[in-house]
Amino acid sequence: MRSRSAGSTGWDARLSTPGSPVCTPDWLALREPADAAARDTELAALTAEELGDERPLVIRDLGCGSGSLGRWLAPRLPGPQRWVLHDRDAELLARAEAGLPATAADGTPVTALIEHGDLTDLDPAQLAGTSLVAASALLDLLTAEEVDALADACTAAGCAALLTLSVTGSVGFFPAEPLDAVFGAAFDAHQRRTVDGRRLLGPDAGAAAEHAFAKRGAVTEVRSSPWRLGPGWAGREWAELTEEWLRGWIAAACAQQPDLEAFAADYLHRRISASAAGELRVVVGHLDVLALPGPLPLQGGTT
Repeated sequence: MRSRSAGSTGWDARLSTPGSPVCTPDWLALREPADAAARDTELAALTAEELGDERPLVIRDLGCGSGSLGRWLAPRLPGPQRWVLHDRDAELLARAEAGLPATAADGTPVTALIEHGDLTDLDPAQLAGTSLVAASALLDLLTAEEVDALADACTAAGCAALLTLSVTGSVGFFPAEPLDAVFGAAFDAHQRRTVDGRRLLGPDAGAAAEHAFAKRGAVTEVRSSPWRLGPGWAGREWAELTEEWLRGWIAAACAQQPDLEAFAADYLHRRISASAAGELRVVVGHLDVLALPGPLPLQGGTT
């Protein structure tokens, strides 16, 4: 569990900071219903249609975490399916493997194997025989070079890619207040920070992925997939998620811009109180990107 000292401000950020490279099982479990409600079902249906009669389907889930994408997507695709689960966290890999549905949409088997380690060095040879590369809430943790390399590997291997829930930097509060934009700008800057010499894409990731695939001839579809939290949307049963997301969002903003700590405690208290009272709605922007193999380039010139 990642935390930040409350210090003199009297506030803390429990669970992991949303969007951080290491996410705790508790945070992943808390966000899973919101993720499932946000992902674009039409893109999933289009994916199923475009995969055609290829069987079995081989699906590589990059940065699978505890396996929420597999639990959502496997029942929406035909089978048989073979999932290859990639992550650097062995505990999360075990959870993902155990939680994968046993059957596909047509009742055929779903099986899994796990690959522990870094996922940023995949090449076309490793993706040979892969039907679909999938990921959830991953792209914003990568650099432009890593996204470009992923697009290159997928298109060279001729496999489709369904990349869901990349943050866009768009956060809407209803009702709004002036500090929303201030904390939002600092959070976005934090998402674009440089870590160990790697400049993360953050809110630019979805657009960067679409461009990287399209320039290689892939056919791309991009859909908005926002979290909608609050009365009339997610319902008050997700007030805990709203609170924990707020804590992580504010913590990241303050890490990027420490002078905001002077305002953080009161701001957080107001927002959490409004959420608990059913008086706050929040829309957190995400994008889903589907990239399908395009026409193969002509060989040996034109005739």
